[in-house]
Amino acid sequence: MQRMIALLILLVPGFIAALGIKWMRDTIFGILHAPIPSLIVQFLLGLFCFLVGLGFIAGFILHRDRKRNKVQPRFQKKKRFDSE
Repeated sequence: MQRMIALLILLVPGFIAALGIKWMRDTIFGILHAPIPSLIVQFLLGLFCFLVGLGFIAGFILHRDRKRNKVQPRFQKKKRFDSE
């Protein structure tokens, strides 16, 4: 059940990233979608959607790999030492 929930959590940002790629591609070919006023705005929205979707998926994978100690030392969390 947990794997299904994790899959569903990753599908939504994946679709958002794919939509961003589609909007950027359509901007290059000059196709403007209805609710968006101009091609420049469409490209910027596509770039934003792509970066948000990709960033969420990358953060999810990094968090999972940190929990399992499967990352290089430079990606591990720094330990904080309390100085008294």
